Amino acid sequence: MNREHYIPFDKEFLLDEQLAEYAGDEKQVEDFKKLFDIIEHYYHHEAFNLIRNIKKNYAFFDPDLPAKEREAFKGKSDFSVFKDTLIKVLELSNYSKVSQEVLDKAFKDSDLIGLKLDIDLDVYKDYEIYVRGQHTAKEKVTKYFFWKKKIEVEYYDRVMIYLKYHDADYYKKKKLKKHKSLIEPGTVVLKIFKRVPKNDLETIFPNATPKMSLTDKLLLWVPGVVGGISLLSAKVIPALIKMQAAYQSGETIDLLNSKTSLNQGLIALGILGAYLFRQYNNFVNKKIKYSKMLSDSLYFKNIGNNSGAFYSLLNSSEEEVLKETILAYSFLNRSKIPLSADELDHQIESWFKTKHNTDLDFDVKEALQKLKNSDLGIKTNGKWKVIPLEQALIRIDEIWDGVFDYSKLASN
Repeated sequence: MNREHYIPFDKEFLLDEQLAEYAGDEKQVEDFKKLFDIIEHYYHHEAFNLIRNIKKNYAFFDPDLPAKEREAFKGKSDFSVFKDTLIKVLELSNYSKVSQEVLDKAFKDSDLIGLKLDIDLDVYKDYEIYVRGQHTAKEKVTKYFFWKKKIEVEYYDRVMIYLKYHDADYYKKKKLKKHKSLIEPGTVVLKIFKRVPKNDLETIFPNATPKMSLTDKLLLWVPGVVGGISLLSAKVIPALIKMQAAYQSGETIDLLNSKTSLNQGLIALGILGAYLFRQYNNFVNKKIKYSKMLSDSLYFKNIGNNSGAFYSLLNSSEEEVLKETILAYSFLNRSKIPLSADELDHQIESWFKTKHNTDLDFDVKEALQKLKNSDLGIKTNGKWKVIPLEQALIRIDEIWDGVFDYSKLASN
């Protein structure tokens, strides 16, 4: 698995971990708690402004709004601003875009459902999938009829799908009726899921429908055609021909032998029919399993839809930015000498690897930029240091005081 910027630990857990590093100095512990608290509130304020921006510019494309209400936002919602803001929030949340190569592999392979899905991608004007966090788990799957086998399945912890539909004229021109009820022309659908198998990403598309694979078709039709022709030519047809010939010539029909031969053929055809039914039933069972997986995704794995997805994303972005900033500050504050970006990056990544057995790619560039923007971090000759905790609290308090500075307006 590729290393990610995503930090798979709760912010409160990381706060406790950093406080433990200051153990023995009560003032440092209290000051660090205060700094953490005020930075958290400041980033929450920034996220609030982001959500106002993104909701306003998404309203015209929101399928959850009635058509008349959406129309009121025509000319007010700017799609390019919405998309740029969405990408920014995804980056802050440490989501990464799934490449077409990975998506094509998911369309081709399947870890759990073992079923080919048909997805008409022409329904969408644009589609993108973003993921965050990966882990593997052992799962039991059916292989070769009744043989159960344990396999290692790779999961994404979070998956967001972005779907942009064409305008109504496109669907009229294409005379598209399939999945018509799922389409709201001109809208943008956003969905966030948890714990989605990497090779089953296609299951989160709303218009994914099961289809028979080549193997399913061969198992169903080849034995049926070959076996049926063989039984008919060897048993049933000869018995019927013999009975017909005897009837026409007036010969005595050996009913016992003819009936026995005919019954044997019909019984064999019945067995063949049972086999074909079983094979088709296997396919139906796969469809049922897929439906259950889809149901699980909708009711148990889905954690946000459309405008509701923003809150999940913004909460994630707040946490990730906070964790990165506070870790960078803490490590620089405890360092006896200034550190280069690479040195700081190595220290933090080594700490996660050694103490928590976690291999991640810490986003040191974003963390240092946040420290610089708030004047908490100072860069001199390629080396970074931070101002002491007492001064940091004063500086953050000044930033907060400037957020709602209406005194200048009053004086004017």
